[in-house]
Amino acid sequence: MWDPWCRKVRLPSAGVLAFTVLSAGQVPLSSAVLAQSLPTAAENLTPGDIDSEHLFGFTEGSDLGVPGEAELEWETSGRLGKRLGRFVAIDSGLALKVPLTSDFRLAPGITFNAYDVGSPGTPTRLSGGIAGAFLETRFRLLDRRTGPFGLTLNIVPSYNGVDSGSGAGARSFGTEVGLLADYELIPGKLVAALNAGFAFASTRLNSGDELVLGSSTELAGAIAYQVRAGLFVGGEARYARTYEGLMLDQLAGQAVYLGPTIYTTLSPHAWASFTWSFQVAGKAVGEPGPLDLTSFDRHQMRLRVGYSF
Repeated sequence: MWDPWCRKVRLPSAGVLAFTVLSAGQVPLSSAVLAQSLPTAAENLTPGDIDSEHLFGFTEGSDLGVPGEAELEWETSGRLGKRLGRFVAIDSGLALKVPLTSDFRLAPGITFNAYDVGSPGTPTRLSGGIAGAFLETRFRLLDRRTGPFGLTLNIVPSYNGVDSGSGAGARSFGTEVGLLADYELIPGKLVAALNAGFAFASTRLNSGDELVLGSSTELAGAIAYQVRAGLFVGGEARYARTYEGLMLDQLAGQAVYLGPTIYTTLSPHAWASFTWSFQVAGKAVGEPGPLDLTSFDRHQMRLRVGYSF
């Protein structure tokens, strides 16, 4: 899930890869080339089958799940480290993912947050609670099982009652658009993914009348290797740029993130994934230093847990 409502809009994550192994005696290997027949957790336990969507923390694959099987997903992202003062943010979202067909899915959700923000000479500000809502819409353009690779269009309009760059109260409307591609480098063993995204938002702080317009882009790639049935480890790289203006008008900053990823199946109905990304390079326009700690964070973490029913 991205944050298109952010005052300095951030494009979360991008690329994905995946593959998997399964518990004995479920679906024959040949079924993988026909269509996905099991929900996420069970798919990633079955030999020869793969659900690539959740194999990484910030990156995502092209899979949508199985029609008739809904999935409840809880996502929590932690962000910390800004140029000035103390900045700790926890952004969470709860979504119900409902595949209506094998190539189309809707996922309404609500968001929560908690902030611990302070700067030299000012008291620390604590805030939190329900932040907003979103509606994720996904259209699969190419199915990895029958085509050369997987490709899905992701569109997420959202509303947020908090400026995620400062934790201050706000009224923000935004939309993110992304292309999610993946490919099995070694069938059933090693998967790679690439995500490209664009987001824009308009934000008005509750404390003033100024309307802040922002946009951003992100390109991300990742790989995942199956260590054993239901367990994948890998890594990802992301390059993000943020701009003033809705249509990439004026560059404000850029950042490069690297980090490890892990995915595990908890049961045939439940799974979890985690990543911790570090900003290794960047530049804020008009600011000194080798990193952009004005528009972006030094550390970004994400934990996802899902349950299908």
